[in-house]
Amino acid sequence: MATAKDIRRRIRTVKNIEKITSAMKMVAAARLKKAQARAESARPYSAKMQQVMQNLSLSVGNISHPLLETREERNAAFVIIGADRGLAGSYNHNVMEEALREISARDAETVKLILLGKKAVGFFKRRPYEVMSTLEAAGSEVGFGTIRSLTAQARAMFESGQVDAVYLVYARFISAMRQIPTVVKLLPMSKPDAAEGGPVEFEFEPKAEALLANLLPRYLDTLIYQAVVEANASEQGARMTAMSAATKNAGEMIDDLTLVYNKARQAAITKEITEIVGGAEALR
Repeated sequence: MATAKDIRRRIRTVKNIEKITSAMKMVAAARLKKAQARAESARPYSAKMQQVMQNLSLSVGNISHPLLETREERNAAFVIIGADRGLAGSYNHNVMEEALREISARDAETVKLILLGKKAVGFFKRRPYEVMSTLEAAGSEVGFGTIRSLTAQARAMFESGQVDAVYLVYARFISAMRQIPTVVKLLPMSKPDAAEGGPVEFEFEPKAEALLANLLPRYLDTLIYQAVVEANASEQGARMTAMSAATKNAGEMIDDLTLVYNKARQAAITKEITEIVGGAEALR
């Protein structure tokens, strides 16, 4: 049975853990605020780019472009965005499991990986899939220029015929308590849906065909960049939620241990009093 001294030591340990998790919760909350603002600021650009693509698609009709080429899918590349750090609950596990669900049914030799985030790199390190490139920089430090170089590699793999499709796996940010693992087929790109309300006449300079061909790669850059900022916000939200739960659990454990400590201390005092009384009675 643990002594009062042992229990007091446990209480000090749990209190230290509570302080650490509380501090990490505050840091995650601050980072979440910045990441969420970054994700929200990127959405208008993404939405406007989609609107432009829709308007162009109304005027172009059929267009031939390497990024739109559909062929039998034998080999596929997966761009997987994982966590940069741990202590984010089941966030990274959920994203990696979603990726494995898409990959596991395929022959390992037909799968190529592009990995973002230290946890994604570590997860697939010992698995039988060819890793084409990795990016371990924190999501908050990844700029649009970095994404363009990564997208260029995915495009080159597709256009050269090395792979027949490119998929994106990430966690879509809904709230601090909800992140949805999502799989999106990037290549071949489908023609953007026509806007509602029927055809609308636009004048383009240069011609719509040339403009659409130039914007398709940029549109792909936008899709991946939006996924990166969404994933970063999802990670920070998951970490804040996990640290909040850990802090709450530590507080409850302290209360329970304090109750046990008081009982053990009272029992020790009662025992000492009993021994003193018994000794006094023996001397009579």
